[in-house]
Amino acid sequence: MPAYKAPLRDTRFLMNEVFDYPAHYQTLSNGELADSDTVDMILEGAADYCENVISPLYQTGDDEGCHWNNGEVTTPKGYKEAYDQFVQSGWQGLSYPEQYGGQGLPMSLNLIKSEMMGTANWAFTMYPGLSMGCMNTILQFGTEEQKDIYMPPLVAGTWSGTMCLTEPQCGTDLGQLKTKAEPQADGTYKITGTKIFISAGEHDLTENIVHIVLARLPAAPAGTKGISLFIVPKFLPTAEGSVGERNAVNCGSIEHKMGIKASATAVLNFDNATGYLIGEQNKGLHAMFTFMNTARIGTAVQGIAHAELSFQGALPYAKERMSMRALSGKKDPEKFADAIIHHADVRRMLLTQKAIAEGGRAMIYHAAQLADKMTDALTRGDNAEYEEYDDKLGFYTPILKGFLTELGLEAANHGMQVFGGHGYIKEWGMEQIVRDARIATLYEGTTGVQALDLIGRKVLLSSKGKVVRDYTAEILKFSGRHARNKYMRRFAWDLTKICAQWNALTVRIMLAARKDRDIVSSASFDYLMFSGYAMMAYFWAQQAAVASEKLESGEGKETPEFYKAKIKVADFYFERMLPRAQGHAEAMVNPSRTMTSLAAEHFSFDY
Repeated sequence: MPAYKAPLRDTRFLMNEVFDYPAHYQTLSNGELADSDTVDMILEGAADYCENVISPLYQTGDDEGCHWNNGEVTTPKGYKEAYDQFVQSGWQGLSYPEQYGGQGLPMSLNLIKSEMMGTANWAFTMYPGLSMGCMNTILQFGTEEQKDIYMPPLVAGTWSGTMCLTEPQCGTDLGQLKTKAEPQADGTYKITGTKIFISAGEHDLTENIVHIVLARLPAAPAGTKGISLFIVPKFLPTAEGSVGERNAVNCGSIEHKMGIKASATAVLNFDNATGYLIGEQNKGLHAMFTFMNTARIGTAVQGIAHAELSFQGALPYAKERMSMRALSGKKDPEKFADAIIHHADVRRMLLTQKAIAEGGRAMIYHAAQLADKMTDALTRGDNAEYEEYDDKLGFYTPILKGFLTELGLEAANHGMQVFGGHGYIKEWGMEQIVRDARIATLYEGTTGVQALDLIGRKVLLSSKGKVVRDYTAEILKFSGRHARNKYMRRFAWDLTKICAQWNALTVRIMLAARKDRDIVSSASFDYLMFSGYAMMAYFWAQQAAVASEKLESGEGKETPEFYKAKIKVADFYFERMLPRAQGHAEAMVNPSRTMTSLAAEHFSFDY
């Protein structure tokens, strides 16, 4: 079983050398709290907690799973004690306002902590992870009274939160939602309906669970325009803010799943449960997107988490497992065979894992800075700046969620493949990573949904391609600065070409859609993947630029192998992974008829 080791060297490289987090924090209104000593203490403390407390529970939690008994859910052995330690250490409130008991630090530190936790034990991390979206929603759309009631225990971690969207008849298409909300004379609402696939919907870790629920008011407009958002706690709060009487929310069952078995996925039945409107009537979907965007970026983290953990499991095995001789000659002449790490195909898999984990981490850490800026603008009441960073993050989100989870699953499969037949055996732990990774491409919007959101809403509808032009302009500035550098010019040239192609493809699909509306959908997956490969190339080029500068200047003399490895993996990415983008480019511009010409009734397995 892989024993997780926090990649603090790479974390500090990205924070301090690539993205200059110290300077970034100085631009934030709460940035003075994130001084170097505090940041180091958080990184070291999070690493210790993840390596020694929750990582050992990863496989045992999967073996045991959660237990449902008459509406009550018990988490696996050791989870309650680990969660209590999480609460006592104040991890939940790291980036939430001090007025509610938090530490008021930038959101990026919370995301970096969550990456460590997610890699160590994704199933455990989902319990506090869902609470963050709940808190963000209440902070942005709740009344002052709602904030005063719910934020302190949520920030402390003694209460947790969920997101209740999906129903038996609808998932992505929330216009079909049937859960009802009946107004009461006292200003509350009675919520009735069934929600499914509710992560952390019922468990024994906290004294209360705050459900954020989408429901429909009487006479509300049809479709998504008639959806409102409600706070529905498991236990109704007392006037003093403590836990009161049980609300009419019941866990009907938990799902028996392929992976993340230690995370309870609940069916929740609301039977005239008391709820409280949050935000405006019939505008619940807008408020819910605050929760959804939090969850989608969190799921993008899952992609790199599984890539990292699978790499950490595969690498030592590849160095120890002896099989055949390397084609270039004996590497371990004193032994009967060479370690499999000397075989090129095994190196292909390991390098792919490393490229995905470290390239994806860079993408996430840059997005975290945008989230810091957006949150800071919201805190200061600067709506124009908030909208600017919200738009930028909105463009990133479907790429991060869709692309990184697809590649995270690929990396997990590579880790299993490195082990050969042993990878299929449970005791090694590699097959669990594959099972856990599989859900990442499905929940919080499948890859297809992310792809359609990217090209349909973010690129074509909202900006007419401007968002791509603006982003590629940033990449081209980087390329221009490095065009004369002997080492970097090849990266600069490749980036220049792919930026031009990205814009050309966007225009081509936009024009083709005038006659072939289905091309937006038929091209969407390939467009998303092309965008992801292009974006990751930019972040690998940035890492390579810093690494080469450190080596040339002599600043990297203490850890030269780290910087050399960065350059070598960047080489691998540009030569072996970036060319995949061209296949997606060719596929996306083909007419939609290859997908649409076969009539639905002719899809058959029995002719």
